[in-house]
Amino acid sequence: MRWFFAGWILVFFTGCNSNFTKSNPIPIPSTFDVPIYPKDNQPTTEKIELGKKLFFDTNLSRNHNISCSSCHIPEFAFSDTTKFSIGTNGELGFRNSPSIINVAYKKLFHKDGGVRTLELQALSPIIDTTEMFGDFKEILKYLSSSTSYITLFKQAFDTIPTIYGMTRSIATYERSLLFGDSSYDIYMKGDDEALSDGPIRGLKLFNSKKLNCTACHKGFLFTDFSYQNIGLEPQFTDSGRARITYLPEDAGKFEVPSLRNVAITAPYMHDGSIATLSEVISYFENGGGSHPNKSKLMKPFTLTNAERQDLISFLNTLTDERFRKN
Repeated sequence: MRWFFAGWILVFFTGCNSNFTKSNPIPIPSTFDVPIYPKDNQPTTEKIELGKKLFFDTNLSRNHNISCSSCHIPEFAFSDTTKFSIGTNGELGFRNSPSIINVAYKKLFHKDGGVRTLELQALSPIIDTTEMFGDFKEILKYLSSSTSYITLFKQAFDTIPTIYGMTRSIATYERSLLFGDSSYDIYMKGDDEALSDGPIRGLKLFNSKKLNCTACHKGFLFTDFSYQNIGLEPQFTDSGRARITYLPEDAGKFEVPSLRNVAITAPYMHDGSIATLSEVISYFENGGGSHPNKSKLMKPFTLTNAERQDLISFLNTLTDERFRKN
C-alpha cells in the first residue's frame, strides 16, 4: 500500500497516540489476552456500528464499486482469495491482502510495519490510488447527505460526519473482530476429545525443536509479530521492512503472520506466491530460498508423508468454527 505518498495527511486526520489504557468492552475469547485500546479511541457499541457500516460501504471508493470488505472477505477470515486484490480502477494491489482478524493485538500495521496505528491504516486503502482511491470531498458530501450516517456519527462522536470519525470507527469495528473459537481452543481449555490423534501429533510436531515453528509462531495468536526474511526471492522486488527503516539488513523482511484461520486464508506470503499449506510446509522443509538476509532460523528438516499430513491437520484446527458455518 502506498501510504507514504500521503503520510502527512494521514497524520493530520488520525494522529499518532502511543498512550494506551486497558479496557474490556468487547467479548474476549477465553484463551486470549485482553487487548489494549488507544486512550483516544476507546471502543463503544456506537463506534462499532458506524465502523461496520463504513467497512461494507462501496461509496467510499472512487467508482463506488469496492469496499474494505472487497479485499477483506468475512467468510475467509477477512482476507482475500487472490494473490493481489483488484482496486476501484481495475488495478492490482501492491501486496497480498492479509486477514484482519484479531488485529486489535497488533502494534504496527502493513506487512512492513510502516503504519503506527490502526486509525492510520484504516485511511490508507481509502486514499491509495490502486485500491479505493477515495476523494475526501466526495466522501464527506456523501456521508453528510445520508440521514443514517448523520445519526450514527452523532451517536458515536456527537459530531457531523468527519474523516476523523470515519477512521476511528472503522478501526474500532476492526478491533471488535476477535475470533478464538476453534477446536484447538476447545482442546486447550481441557476438552481432550476436541482434537483427534492426527492433529494432536501435528501439534507436537509444531512445538518440536525439529521444526522450530514456535520460534516465530508463538503465543495465542501464533505470531511474535517480528519481521523475518525467509528467502522467497534471491533479490526482492519488494524490499519489505527496509522500505521503512532504510536498513539494508531489513531487505526482504516481512511481518510473521498469525496462523489463526490459516487454512482459509490462502494464498500465502506477502506476494501470494504460495498457493497451499502443503506447499508452504514443503518450502520450510527445504529451508527456504536463498538471500543474504535470510533468517538463521530457516533450517531444513525432513517429514514423512504421515507427519506432513498430521501437521496440516493441526493447522486446520486453528480455524474458528464460526467461519466454517458462515
